Parts: sequence; structure tokens; C-alpha cells
Amino acid sequence: MTFGFRIHPAPPRPAAELLAQLREVVTPHLSDNMSRSSGTVGLRRYNRAGKLVGVALTVKTRPGDNLMIHKALDLAQPGDVLVVDGGGEVGHALVGELMKAYAETRGVVGFVIDGAIRDVAAFTASDFPCYARGETHKGPYKDGPGEIHVPVAVGGLIVNPGDIVVGDEDGVVALTPAAAPEILAAARRQAEREAKALQDIRAGRYDRSWVDAALRGKGVLP
Repeated sequence: MTFGFRIHPAPPRPAAELLAQLREVVTPHLSDNMSRSSGTVGLRRYNRAGKLVGVALTVKTRPGDNLMIHKALDLAQPGDVLVVDGGGEVGHALVGELMKAYAETRGVVGFVIDGAIRDVAAFTASDFPCYARGETHKGPYKDGPGEIHVPVAVGGLIVNPGDIVVGDEDGVVALTPAAAPEILAAARRQAEREAKALQDIRAGRYDRSWVDAALRGKGVLP
């Protein structure tokens, strides 16, 4: 074993039906039902459109180095999301147009990169979901070390291998497969409540009494 290089076995995959159901849910409704504490911060969405739902293929790499990212793509299964902990360093791009094109041939459905990308035009013209910390023209090193199928941190979000990753215009969240059905059900109920609230707002009957009730509870209003 070479220390600093590890490739763990891939974890079990969640049911395809569960992933399909999550495509119908927006990330605010998911994060609201995870105590509003789960989700990436500081990553930019580069693709012009397209919902991200897939299974986390996690990579932890030395900042600015993509050797083990290349190996992860060789191991990728259809439906995987490449989730890379690059330490948030943006001096060297970890992925670009060629890796995006290869990832798509492997069935990878998106990138979540706590690091930089390059060839930005290829991503912004695409519906291939890509979230990253920043961009630079400078390419990566290919020396390692790095680890595959390990817990990673991306934009303050801990992602475990095999987690379900969901991303849209508002950001990225990750759910454990075990907790996902309960969170999905709660998110659907919230969507129904918010749809009714929108109807009430448009009809001029939206109940705002909770605002003054909250302020009375804090002693602001009598």
C-alpha cells in the first residue's frame, strides 16, 4: 500500500425509483426538512440548465491534483455524481471539457467540485450539471495522492460515498439513502403547503398573523 492512495469498494446503490422521485423536488424543500443545516456554501452552478440527481462517487485529492479523479471516472457507474474534495483551492483546475466529455460517456450525471474547473464555455453551454468553487485556465498536476469512496467535505457539506446528491438553481444537498424516503415525504408535504400559500397570496387571503404572534412572544409587541 502507498500511503495517501486508497480506493475503497463502492457502496450499495439506492433504488432507481427513489432517485427518480427526487427529481421532482427542489433543494429548498429538502434542506428545510433537514433542519436547514445541510447543503453546500460557496459553490457556483456553471451549467445553463438541468437538474442534478445521482449517487455520490467521492474523491478526496491533494489541492490542484486530479490523478485520482481520473481513476474515479474509470470506476464510475451510470448515475454517479463525481463529488470532489479539492480543499477549496482554485489555483489549478481539477476538471475541464475533456474530463466532462469522458464522464458523460461513463454515464456520470454531474460534477460537484470543491476546487476549480476550466473550459468554462463548455459547461455554461451545457445541461450537464456542474458546481465548483471557481475557475482558472491553469491545469492540474497528476501526481496524487488521493482517495476514492471516502467521506468528503464540499462547500461545508459532508458527503459520504453512496449518498444521494441533489442539485438545482439554489444549490446542492446530500441525503443518506436510509433517510431519503422520510425527507422526500416531508418535502412533498411542504411543496403542497407552499402551493396553497401562493394561492392564498394571489387571492388576498394569506394569513400573516404569525408575524405579530412571534413578536409578541419576544416581547416586542403588546
